[in-house]
Amino acid sequence: MTVSSIPVVDVRDWHAGGDARARFTATVGAALADTGFFALAHHGIPEALTRRAYEAARAFFHLPADVKARYHRAGARGQRGYTGFGTEHARDSQAPDLKEFWQVGRTGVPDEHPVHRPFGPNLWPDEVVEDFRPALSELYQALDALGTICLEACARHLGEPAGTFADMTTDSDTIVRVIYYPPTVDAPPGAVRSAAHEDINLITLLSGATAEGLELLRRDGTWMPVHVSFDHIVVDSGDMLQNVTNGLFKSTTHRVVNPADASSERFSMPCFIHPRREVDLTPMASAVARTGGAPRFPSLTAGEYLDQRLREIGLG
Repeated sequence: MTVSSIPVVDVRDWHAGGDARARFTATVGAALADTGFFALAHHGIPEALTRRAYEAARAFFHLPADVKARYHRAGARGQRGYTGFGTEHARDSQAPDLKEFWQVGRTGVPDEHPVHRPFGPNLWPDEVVEDFRPALSELYQALDALGTICLEACARHLGEPAGTFADMTTDSDTIVRVIYYPPTVDAPPGAVRSAAHEDINLITLLSGATAEGLELLRRDGTWMPVHVSFDHIVVDSGDMLQNVTNGLFKSTTHRVVNPADASSERFSMPCFIHPRREVDLTPMASAVARTGGAPRFPSLTAGEYLDQRLREIGLG
């Protein structure tokens, strides 16, 4: 079963254990070693919750610019609260992406928890959009739990202990980013909603967006549209997972193209599963052995990697 030619796994197989879990694990591992993308079916996140989160996002992003600007935190490098339109760009592009966004860091922990030290605790627009915090907090927890399953499958596929990657994310600054792509009527030449890029983190879980536009770059150099309904969550591997597996798992280039109807808008909600800042991303010995016997990626911590990428995309 595929969604736009991306392999699909059934989360019920993971929970069933035995041969069903082995099938789930094999499909996840093969997909990340090939295209770097797969999709989760029967993931357990109610469509009503996802739609609630999108309605809260729509209510916020449709507020006047001066109201939204109150929720920008200087010095947070786009990792908390609101980041305005045209701030971020792809690493290899100077044209700004046609988007604005809100980032939610680790929920369910106190504001003074160490995970919030680099960028500060979460901001919430409680006084202007009442359901924003409840909806996004609930969705965060659900996506974070699914991320753990995916990372355990990755480790099992490599013959490593199940917690090899998942344990890296305990109390980490995993991010849910709520993105608003406004109409592109006045877009400057060459600017797109999200230029070609790779994700920085371990894996990304992408709830069904409100409109089309996501495309991934095939190995043959052609672009493939990815269409996923609310019934599926798209998962892709990021640069950090590629680094620690010495390229065994691929970080695939993808983009969000401008719509044919320039008056239409788009919302999406990726969940970026991050390791803790101190986690060592040096290519693991078993992966090096399976990829030619020599490290092909650098030795550095997750914090160093993130800081470098934030500078490269205009957030730091």
